[in-house]
Amino acid sequence: MRRSAAAAGVVAALTVARTASAHGPVPSVPPDPLNLVFGWTIEPAVLLPLAAAAIAWVRIVRRIDRAHPSNPVPRRRTASFLAGLAVIAVALMSGIDTYDTTLFSIHMVQHLLLTLVAAPLIALGAPITTLLRVASPEVRRRVILPILHSRVMRVLSFPVVAWIAFAAVMWGTHFSPLFDASLENPVVHDFEHALYLAAGLLFWWPAVGVDPSPWRMSHPVRAMYVFLQMPQNTFLAVTILSSTVPLYHHYATLVRTWGPTALGDQQVAGGVMWIGGDVLFLAAMAAILAGWMTHEKRQEAAVDRRLDAERAAIRVREAKLAERLATEREGR
Repeated sequence: MRRSAAAAGVVAALTVARTASAHGPVPSVPPDPLNLVFGWTIEPAVLLPLAAAAIAWVRIVRRIDRAHPSNPVPRRRTASFLAGLAVIAVALMSGIDTYDTTLFSIHMVQHLLLTLVAAPLIALGAPITTLLRVASPEVRRRVILPILHSRVMRVLSFPVVAWIAFAAVMWGTHFSPLFDASLENPVVHDFEHALYLAAGLLFWWPAVGVDPSPWRMSHPVRAMYVFLQMPQNTFLAVTILSSTVPLYHHYATLVRTWGPTALGDQQVAGGVMWIGGDVLFLAAMAAILAGWMTHEKRQEAAVDRRLDAERAAIRVREAKLAERLATEREGR
C-alpha cells in the first residue's frame, strides 16, 4: 500500500505542482539567451513537487528492478520521465517564466514546452505501467484497474475525444477571457498551465502507445493522429499572426521601455506557435514512424525465430523417423 501511495504521488505531483507566479514587476531589461537560460527563480511550490516526483520515481524504479531483475524498467523510460519533469522546471522557473506575462512570444514558448515537449516525454516514461508494476495486487484490482476501465476513462482516452480536447484547449484558452485573466490572476495562471499539461498528457497518451489504454492504435494511425493536429495548430497560429490589433488587453496596456510593440510581439508569438509547433509535431511523427519500423523488424525477427524453430523441429522428427526406419530395416 505504501508503494502504491508513493507511485500515486508521482502522478499527483504533476497536477498539484503550482506554476511559478510571474505577476511581479516588468523586467527592466529585454530577454536575451543569458538571462533566459540562467535567470532562474526558485519557486518552492514548483520545485518541491517536481523534486518529490523525481525522487519517488527513482525509488519506485529501483524497487521494481530489485523485485524483477530479469525484467527491469527500461532506462529510456526513466530518462524520458525525468526529462519531462526537467522541461516543466525550465518552463516554470527559468528566465522563460520571468518574461511570460511581459511578452506573449515568451509565453508561447512556455506553452509549447508544456504541451509538446514535457507532456510526450512524461507519456514516454510509461507512468501508468510503472504504477501497475509497483502496486500490490489488491490495489491494482480494487483501485487502479477500475479507474482505467471506468466509463469516464474510456471516453477521455478515446483518441478522437483526446484529439478534440487538445485542440479545444488551445483555441479556447487563446480566444476567451481566460487568457487575459491568467495574465492578471496567479491562480488562473496556474490553472491554465495545469490545463495545458493535462491536455497534452491526454493527447499524447494514445499517440505514444507505451501505457495500457482502453483504445489501441496502430503505428500508421498514430502518425496520422499526430499529423492531423498540424493543420489546426497552423490555422490557430496564422489567426494570431495575422491579427491587426493586439488580442489581449494585458499585453496591449503593459508599460515597458524596451522590446517590440504589443502587436509585433503578438506576431512573433504566432510565428513561434506555427513554426515551433509544426516542427515538434513533425519530430513526433518521425519518432512514431521510426518506432513503427523497429516494431516491424521485431515482428519479422519473431516470425523468423518461430519458423526456424518449426524447421528445426521438423528436422528432428525427420531424423528420428529415418533412424527408426533404419532400425526396422536392420531388424528384418
